[in-house]
Amino acid sequence: MSDTTWNDSRFGPGSYEHSSQEDRSAPRVRVHIAAAVRPSGVRGFQTIVRDLSLGGFTATSPKRLEAHNFCWLTVPGFEPIRGEVVWWEAGLFGVAFASLLSQETLDAIIAHQRHGPIDDDPIA
Repeated sequence: MSDTTWNDSRFGPGSYEHSSQEDRSAPRVRVHIAAAVRPSGVRGFQTIVRDLSLGGFTATSPKRLEAHNFCWLTVPGFEPIRGEVVWWEAGLFGVAFASLLSQETLDAIIAHQRHGPIDDDPIA
């Protein structure tokens, strides 16, 4: 992997980047979720989320995304989730969520992806 902001010395203990990466020890669930990402200041695009954890996700991107750029992940059936791009390489990018997901939200997204929308889901 190329340069990643989370191992840069400017982002030591106490910084968000450091804290979010500490949460990388949280289990990452391999998924295949069709979603949308809207980076700050530009048009959004469709993506496939490849893995998901309480602290962030990895997804596909047709173009380079710059580290430190804020973005919003929209999974059908859920409110947009704000994050910050941490890295981009060869069509994949990683995002650290601005706030850790609750375990309930993570479980709901994964269940929704595996089982499809529930009957009263107005967005799906």
